[in-house]
Amino acid sequence: MSKHIKYQDYLLESLKDPEEAAGYLNAALEGGDTEVFLLALQNVVKAKGGVTQIAEKAHKSRTSLYKALSKKGNPYLKSIKEILSSIGLHLAVVTS
Repeated sequence: MSKHIKYQDYLLESLKDPEEAAGYLNAALEGGDTEVFLLALQNVVKAKGGVTQIAEKAHKSRTSLYKALSKKGNPYLKSIKEILSSIGLHLAVVTS
């Protein structure tokens, strides 16, 4: 009998790996859609311990982090940098 796992559970488990998380976020950025990137960042935040833990590490309130990552969120670059830093990642610009 085969063992089934939910895709979301599989995704979150794989995003615990920093290399996987970075690749996932880069793929989301490539499309240029902010909502897709924010959804991807939400998944990485969940994988790395959840909003409460990441908010503490990023020195943000949970409320501001939830708001920044919401579908209607429009976080400042500084916020994104702090969130990524708290999960061991950073933004980079590379040539194409």
